[in-house]
Amino acid sequence: MARTQKTITPIDGSVYVERELASAAAIAACLSAARKAAAGWRRVPVAERAAIVARATDAFVARKAEIAEEITRQIGRPIGQSPGEVRGFEERARYMTAIAADSLADVRVGEKPGFTRFIRRDPLGVVFVVAPWNYPYLTAVNAVIPALLAGNAVILKHSAQTPLCAERFAEAFKAAGLPRAVFQFLHMGHEDTTRLIGSDGVDFVAFTGSVEGGHAVVAAASQRFIGAGLELGGCDPAYVRPDANLAHAVENLVDGAFFNSGQSCCGIQRIYVHADLYKPFLEGVVELTKQYRLGDPTDPQSNLGPVVRASAAETIRKQIARAVRAGAKALIDAKPFKAARKGTAYVAPQVLAVNSNRNPVMQEECFGPVVGIMKVRSDDEAVRLMNDNAFGLTAAVWTADEAAATRIGDRIETGTWFMNRCDYLDPALAWTGVKDSGRGCTLSRVGYEHLTRPKSFHLRTAL
Repeated sequence: MARTQKTITPIDGSVYVERELASAAAIAACLSAARKAAAGWRRVPVAERAAIVARATDAFVARKAEIAEEITRQIGRPIGQSPGEVRGFEERARYMTAIAADSLADVRVGEKPGFTRFIRRDPLGVVFVVAPWNYPYLTAVNAVIPALLAGNAVILKHSAQTPLCAERFAEAFKAAGLPRAVFQFLHMGHEDTTRLIGSDGVDFVAFTGSVEGGHAVVAAASQRFIGAGLELGGCDPAYVRPDANLAHAVENLVDGAFFNSGQSCCGIQRIYVHADLYKPFLEGVVELTKQYRLGDPTDPQSNLGPVVRASAAETIRKQIARAVRAGAKALIDAKPFKAARKGTAYVAPQVLAVNSNRNPVMQEECFGPVVGIMKVRSDDEAVRLMNDNAFGLTAAVWTADEAAATRIGDRIETGTWFMNRCDYLDPALAWTGVKDSGRGCTLSRVGYEHLTRPKSFHLRTAL
């Protein structure tokens, strides 16, 4: 009997997409085809791979309006914000394509009389990408595009919340003339996903999701010597120094906390503010938060949409209540946010004034429009509190002093350190995390190192 998955739109709780789940036979056939395709694709010159990927990017961007609307209907992001994901997809895809030839070129190790020596970057084979719903294209593109450029075949398993994203990838690659089975997708449940990870034939897993999901991936791959890249989210901090531009810090950090309804792995969840700016900063954040318009994300006037599902909204409300019981003060009255009703996916934004770093909002990931703010009296205190957390994806400082930003950043346990900005991935920089935020790396030339294996050539030419 065929099994199906239903995508429930958080806009109104109706079924938006329904897809048949892949059978065991279909999964096996997909993996077999990927193995065969990888053998031929690795022999295609990098320049030809890049040309195909560039055409696929063109085909994808040409449908940007349609794709943006699908994002909004699948996950509830405001329609005014969804086109930004297509722009981000294009930026990353084009950058990784532009640097492919140089990043994948043989590494020369210097002259030695009578010998030719170099290191070649061989593709791994089949890369299995498991992508989440919250930034469905921006998370997937990080692995899919460079994996293909590196000469691997790719199988994409997208979230049940965003199945159309996998299909749009496939359509773009087909339009670009990518050889058959070099890219494929599967709609699968968790059990089939972990079973595939443990199967002979998958050579690398690129996973973005929860810490719990990351443990499941590692467990599934534990009997095989394959790599796994894990991007597992965060509880990302920011520090506002006394020399910060107050208005800029307020505007950027509120956006960093509430964009995509706070459903961002690298969104801001905890803010440490120097005592000199604490009161005006807190007042500014509260005033700006009150101006958000929570509502139907297909309405251009809405700049805050629902979270992914009604159960997630209820979890967020419970997290807020726990934070308040632990001593936080809730500064936003939910009543003016008329759309925020129990039983729906709509939840009001919340700003919490916190007096202890042990408060749950300062320690646990809250995937919603919630931010905790705490007063500090020095750079040293801010560093100590920022590091006092199990996650380490991104962190940021607002300051006018670049030297101070660099000095503080050297002490922060994080994958990416920002000054006067947050919640952004520059494809020229390595995207990576520490602690429970995961391991491995995507983007930049360093990202290609995780999608290839080094092979040394030591040729004696003089006898």
